[in-house]
Amino acid sequence: MEDLVVHIARGLVDHPDQVQVSAKQTDDGVTFELKVAQEDLGKVIGKQGRTARAMRSLLSAKAAQSNTDARLDIVE
Repeated sequence: MEDLVVHIARGLVDHPDQVQVSAKQTDDGVTFELKVAQEDLGKVIGKQGRTARAMRSLLSAKAAQSNTDARLDIVE
């Protein structure tokens, strides 16, 4: 699932080498924290959060295949 987030984020940003994803196991499932360059933050979030929402939907679908829950947090 981490590879999915990295692959999508690198395709959206101008600085793919600065994409970082870390996974943290929680009681509810897995939380992924996505960090990108400051100038790429808007590209990852998208207009009205549509891109971020789409990434979260894809991540949830992938997590459902593994019978787990996953969250995506985009951090500055």
